[in-house]
Amino acid sequence: MTLSNNQKRKMKSASRLYAVQALFQMEHSDQSFSAVRAEFEDHRFGAIYDGVEMQEGDVDHFRLLTEEAVNHQAKIDQMTDRALVAKWPIARIDPTLRALFRAAGAELVACDTPPKVVIVEFVEVAGAFFDDGKELKFVNAVLDHMAREAQPKKF
Repeated sequence: MTLSNNQKRKMKSASRLYAVQALFQMEHSDQSFSAVRAEFEDHRFGAIYDGVEMQEGDVDHFRLLTEEAVNHQAKIDQMTDRALVAKWPIARIDPTLRALFRAAGAELVACDTPPKVVIVEFVEVAGAFFDDGKELKFVNAVLDHMAREAQPKKF
């Protein structure tokens, strides 16, 4: 079965959301990286919760984001710290935002995705967790700073 470009885009978007959830879960559980990744790939992609079917994710993109976020966490966290106000280091921010910045940072560092696409996509992911426009503006500002550092030639 051949997927349309729209289906591929939706799957890639879903993989970003799943990557944030997986990174959050890894930080807040005793589960290993491989256990969390397997759980998502085997049980979360396309799962049905309360009669609602979850979007199928792009497994390759999910793996890339989670692996890069874990393997380069220190570098991504430092990049995030530089984007945050000095009195709010990454260790003090909401753990969901921390996971989001790590997944987005991984995509900015390891993928050819245009920075503006990464920013728009992850602001949309943030909207799944936060309904206040304040957090979305904060995410946009931090990701813009991170993107300018990670890919200065694309701005």
